[in-house]
Amino acid sequence: MKRVACVAAWVFGIVIAANAAPIPLERGVGVHEWLNWSPVEKDGAYRWPPYRSEKEWLAGNRPLTDWPGGEEFARIRSMGFDFVRLSVDPGPLLASEGAKRQQALDILAAVVRRVASTGLKVVFDLHGVTQVPAYSMEMIYGGADSEGVARYREMVVAVATMLVKVGTDKVALEPYNEPAYYPCDSSGTDDWQRIMAGTVHDIRTVSSELTVVATGACGGSIAGLVNLTPGFDDPNLYYSFHMYEPHSFTHQRADGTHTFASGLPWPADNSTPEVVTETLKAQMDAAGLSPVEQVMNMVSARAAIARYFEQNWGQSQLEASFRQAVDWAKAHDIPSRRLFMGEFGVILMSADGRMGAFDADRLRYMTAVRQVAERFSIPWSVWEYANPYGMTLILPKGPAAPDPGLMQALGLAPQ
Repeated sequence: MKRVACVAAWVFGIVIAANAAPIPLERGVGVHEWLNWSPVEKDGAYRWPPYRSEKEWLAGNRPLTDWPGGEEFARIRSMGFDFVRLSVDPGPLLASEGAKRQQALDILAAVVRRVASTGLKVVFDLHGVTQVPAYSMEMIYGGADSEGVARYREMVVAVATMLVKVGTDKVALEPYNEPAYYPCDSSGTDDWQRIMAGTVHDIRTVSSELTVVATGACGGSIAGLVNLTPGFDDPNLYYSFHMYEPHSFTHQRADGTHTFASGLPWPADNSTPEVVTETLKAQMDAAGLSPVEQVMNMVSARAAIARYFEQNWGQSQLEASFRQAVDWAKAHDIPSRRLFMGEFGVILMSADGRMGAFDADRLRYMTAVRQVAERFSIPWSVWEYANPYGMTLILPKGPAAPDPGLMQALGLAPQ
């Protein structure tokens, strides 16, 4: 009888493992401006209790009266999204312990419960920032065996414990965002492999059911993902990559008041270097740049334009990038639906033409990326819900309405 019971338990375990899966995700949007950059006091310490209120977030870059009122996350759900990727500054958690840390965790638990109550799943993205240097992501860059990594991993365990209480059917934990280890250029070590594997192991000591979003190094790129060895894999894991390829198109911007970097087309063969150059010159004229400023600007701009057209980015290269991730997953017996495109987006051209892509080019790119991801059943999260920086779903001025062209590019019904 004892042997029969053991066999039954073993079979039951196999069935559970076979049926295990991460929480279902399909179409998401990043919410980055709310819980990142937790407010600091004049002395540089975090304001306590930490994190902004929802009203502080909504009023941060525009009048609160621009927003329609009501439950903002219910509105996100009504747009056709099934999850949000909620960026959270880990700094206050790293800077506190005991009852003080628990207070911060309680605030975050209440936020996740409220968002989830609208029917949205939540990808809880620990997204380090630099405003308090002692608790920026620099603390994890001393190597896998460093004190900073140990402290960070201990904090991740506390977050995982909190999220399990919220409900493993509602939330996933993404412990790292765009880690700046660079083994993919052959100059690095195996530190990131060890950090990621160790962190997954830590979370699994808390829960085998909590969905975890793992990431490769190299800024969270596809190159970093395919450098990762997923020996720590289990059925409740997603594998993240961010799609900003080519970066020269998605992030057209230059440093400095009198610099212009804009107007590259998508795909590249949709225009010519000559047209882009003449358009840039016209924009600089309209902005009142002097001939000397224009010449200085064009020295670097011409080189960037030439490189972009030489690379001739288009649909075939985009698909080849995705194929790297899909082939990596297949080689490790991971279904492509457990890949996770955690960010993609394009800076829209600014009113003065100093940065960004023309809207038509931006929308062609966003449509193409979204469609390729969906062809491989890869869930995605667009960057980002609402901000004034040119990569936003909510229009940056006037009534806080979603951009109808971008909604269409995402395959969602315009609002």
